[in-house]
Formats: sequence, structure tokens, C-alpha cells
Amino acid sequence: MSQLRLNPLTGRWVTIVADRAERPSDFAPRSEQVESDPQRPCPFCPGHEEDTPPAIETVGATGEWQVRVVPNRYPAFAGDDPFSVHTLGPVHTMADASGIHEVFVYAREHMATLATLSDSHMAMVMDVLRRRMLEHAATPGIRYTQAIVNHGRESGASLSHPHGQLLGMPFVPGELLDEERAFGRFHGGCILCATVEAELADGSRIVAADDDCLVISPFWAGSPYELLVIPRQHAVHLQDETPETLAAVGCRLRDAIRTLNARLGDVAFNLVVHTAPHQHQGPFHWHIHVWPKVVTVAGFERGTGVMINIVPPEQAAAELRSAARVNA
Repeated sequence: MSQLRLNPLTGRWVTIVADRAERPSDFAPRSEQVESDPQRPCPFCPGHEEDTPPAIETVGATGEWQVRVVPNRYPAFAGDDPFSVHTLGPVHTMADASGIHEVFVYAREHMATLATLSDSHMAMVMDVLRRRMLEHAATPGIRYTQAIVNHGRESGASLSHPHGQLLGMPFVPGELLDEERAFGRFHGGCILCATVEAELADGSRIVAADDDCLVISPFWAGSPYELLVIPRQHAVHLQDETPETLAAVGCRLRDAIRTLNARLGDVAFNLVVHTAPHQHQGPFHWHIHVWPKVVTVAGFERGTGVMINIVPPEQAAAELRSAARVNA
């Protein structure tokens, strides 16, 4: 029988419908080719640094860069004008999209992925992310920074070289406002600290766990093999974490991607870091969402906002644990 499960972070219902997973068209492989022009040199590869704007930050311990952060050549948010809302009529409202849009090239090798990075490299990546968050938080007019990785064409990536994006915005987006409200109205302390304790007690949705981090397929997962990465140490902002904890969380995140690959192949995915808005000091607990792109969002989901998940999270977690053991 189908189930409705409530996502406490958003207040939205999701539908778990296990029988639909038997349809052969539900899981499609990732397209290998991403570049629209395969003859064009990759602008993120070594030797083509002049094809990007000058780097904001370059990190590497061997004399060669291992991580680069560069301005996005086609930014969604740019400029330092104050956030000013203009009313154009009874229903039309607009504002200039000022802010920051950066590309986070997190590996030098073109064929690398998050799953292939070493422990030390993941520690470097997470530390650069921490520093960029601090820089954004200190920039006037930037209220929230969204860190994302789109892996694969189906996820929205336009280049296959491993990279993410950092978008500093002059407003707090609705998804984060929903989460802020959820943390504020939860009476049992912190939603995610309570989730950690509940999932450790239950065990059926745990993909991986250690003293620093819990990786689960959440009870309210709205899509197959959705993952939630929760640091065990409570911190409101990613940049509040110690370097040691950030490195450990980065390694568990990498391991989670490896486990997805072991179960699903080189699957496309969206990775999103949710940290509190920069000036927010109320209840929050930063975390990471991973959404593999194995199904298509159709009319019902678009029309209602109610996601349909055809792989129950308990089943997904069991499959991922099994895949991790086989590939250990």
C-alpha cells in the first residue's frame, strides 16, 4: 500500500509507492557526453586557465593547483547594488539580481569525480568551501550562499570537468525559509539532532555512520536513493565547523557517492549544501542533500509539489549498504 510521509524540514508530504519501481523505464543511465562542443578545449583543465576569468582562489600543495575558484563567466547573480524591490503594477514585482556567482573547480583531473578524491583532497575541498562561505558572509548585501554540484547532463551540468557552483544571493530563498521555520517550530530541540538519534535507534535507513557524520536515506525521501548527510556535531553554519569535522564529513560524502555508483553506476545527481543564512543565529543544523537523477519529475509532482518515491528509503538504504560491503 502507498504511504504519505511528512518532510519535517519543508512541511510537505511525499508519497512512497514501492510497486511502481517494477516499471522497466524508471531508471535510465547517465549520458556520458556533457560538452555541447566536444572540439572545444575544456576551460577547467590545466593549461587552459586563461579561458576562465582570473582565479579568486587557487589551492595546491604540490606546486600545481588542485582546487580553483573562479568567477562564473555567465553569472546568475552579479554586482554589489543594494537589494531593492520595484513594484511594476498590481502583480509584477522585480529586483536586480545582484550578488556573487563562482565556479568551484574541485579537481585538476578532467575525469575525476567526487567519488575518486582522496581523504586529503576532500579535506582541501571542504576547507576551501569554508573559506568561501566566510568571504561571502562578510560581503555586504549577501544574505545566503548556495553551494551545489550538478553531476551529469541530466542534473543540469554543461561541462563534465568536476566542478560545483557557489551562488551568493541578496535574499534567502524559499526552501531555506521553509527549513528555518521548521527548525524554529520544532519543540524537541534540533530536528536533525533528533533525526540522528531516531535513525541510529531504528537502523533501517542508515547508509553509513561514524562519530562525525550520519548518511541516511531519509524517512521522507521524495526520490529514489535520495541521501541526507548530517554532521553529528551541531553547527548552524558550515563555516562554524572545525577543519577536522569538515574533513570527516567530506570523506563520508565522497563514500556515499561511491556507494551510489556501486549500486546505480555513474549516476547523475544534484548535491546541495544547506547552511543557515549568513546572519541567521537561530536554530539550524547545516546538512547536505544528494538527489540521484534516476526518475523524471512529471506532471503530478510539478502540479502539486508532492513527490512520488518508487523506492522506499528502507529498501534504498539496504541496497546501498549491501553495495558498499561488496565494493569494500
